[in-house]
Amino acid sequence: MGSQLQTKLCLLHMKNNFQPPVIMWFRRDLRLCDNAALIHSSNSPIIPLFILDDKDPGNSGSASNWWLHKSLISLQKSLNKYGLNLVLRRGDPLKILKEIVESHKVSGLYWNRCYEPYTRDRDKKIKEFFTPYIECKSFNASLLAEPWTLKTQAGTPYQVFTPYWKALKGLGNFGNPLPPPLTIKGFPGPIVSDVLERWGLHPTHPDWSQEFKEVWTPGEDGANKSFSFFLENLIHTYGKERNLPHYAGTSKLSPHLRWGEISPRQIWHSILTSSLGEPCEDTWIFLSEIAWREFSYYLLYYFPELPTKPLRKSFQAFPWVKDEIALHAWQKGMTGYPIIDAGMRQLWHTGWMHNRVRMLVASFLVKDLLIPWQEGASWFYDTLVDADLASNSASWQWVAGCGVDASPYFRIFNPVLQGKTFDSQGKYIRRWVPELISLPDKYIHTPWEAPLNILESAGIRLGHTYPFPIVDHKKAREQALDAFKAIKSLGTVTLKRS
Repeated sequence: MGSQLQTKLCLLHMKNNFQPPVIMWFRRDLRLCDNAALIHSSNSPIIPLFILDDKDPGNSGSASNWWLHKSLISLQKSLNKYGLNLVLRRGDPLKILKEIVESHKVSGLYWNRCYEPYTRDRDKKIKEFFTPYIECKSFNASLLAEPWTLKTQAGTPYQVFTPYWKALKGLGNFGNPLPPPLTIKGFPGPIVSDVLERWGLHPTHPDWSQEFKEVWTPGEDGANKSFSFFLENLIHTYGKERNLPHYAGTSKLSPHLRWGEISPRQIWHSILTSSLGEPCEDTWIFLSEIAWREFSYYLLYYFPELPTKPLRKSFQAFPWVKDEIALHAWQKGMTGYPIIDAGMRQLWHTGWMHNRVRMLVASFLVKDLLIPWQEGASWFYDTLVDADLASNSASWQWVAGCGVDASPYFRIFNPVLQGKTFDSQGKYIRRWVPELISLPDKYIHTPWEAPLNILESAGIRLGHTYPFPIVDHKKAREQALDAFKAIKSLGTVTLKRS
């Protein structure tokens, strides 16, 4: 593309009755409501476009790709109401955009910003390429506050959540969400589009997602229904019941947020406007979880090594263990610790895991088994429908004790005590570890302590129908603390900003 093409575009645009189209590039914003780029695009005939960029690490999770497949179908149905067809293309975004701009005389290119290192670099190059020739603008539709809007008094990035959370609340209500466009004019010309089914996002041989559809409804309508149910039935008990894995006390909005089927501004605004008077404590606890997502993106923006390297440099010398057998037992929910196994099996069958249990299974992997947190982050990223590079990386570093504002490494969750505290009757365990269903409450968290006659009456043969614990937690805890002491002498932690 050069000056010759620019001249052709200008001459064509000057002709009577010709209104050039613009591209609305959908990415992690698969919705019509509160979509700034879409609103800006709707003044012209638009080409709604989604590009599957295989080089983007954000598109590498198997479970989240299942979600993406369903979400794109939902977005297509929403656009059909306006008489539009979603254009699907797979490959290098710059190459694809150049081809569409040239062949269809496009006058504008609009998108909502992403914040992962790869997408930031890619989008910068795309904007630099197109800006001399067409209008090229990006917008915020994914965060309450973009990373560069919040700094400490010293002008440095926040590295502790609590002051960040206070500063975020201090910004106000972030404005009202944008309504969907009343009308959208489509581009009448034919445009080549891929067939979604040929992308292979939905598993087929075998289709391991059979149970997903019983749990999830991807798409903007599904997001709104989930949020409405949460507002009407769960938010006022969220502070207590969010920690009970057997109880559906959480919003389950994370996968909808992952693909932008609902915006954090919609959530924030709806919750605060639905409160009578001052929001209750449960409300602020839930909003702080939305803020943790924001903080995760904030950290990823300023510390792009977050997904792969410990932010606390002393942890680079941590004596991690390579144990494929133990890792496999953890992945498959066969560790011999019922609460851990229940969580890992819930993840495998539904693509999701209760947040309290996420902390437990993560702690078990990095502190009981001494397996690197990156292994756990990788497994989660492939199996979670809400696999999000920022939140996943920040959360694993938090549990491992190697991130900013991290849980102290010496805080090692006891899987038995945690199970007794948050699943006292074993309802969650019995749901996901059915081989223990007949075990009395007294032994549901410690089947290895049950007398032989109790095990036999419950149909359990330890080591056959259910494993013995793969580690002794008490001894594993001591080993973990010894390993931590070995790196403490390496000095204070310093973080470098990108």
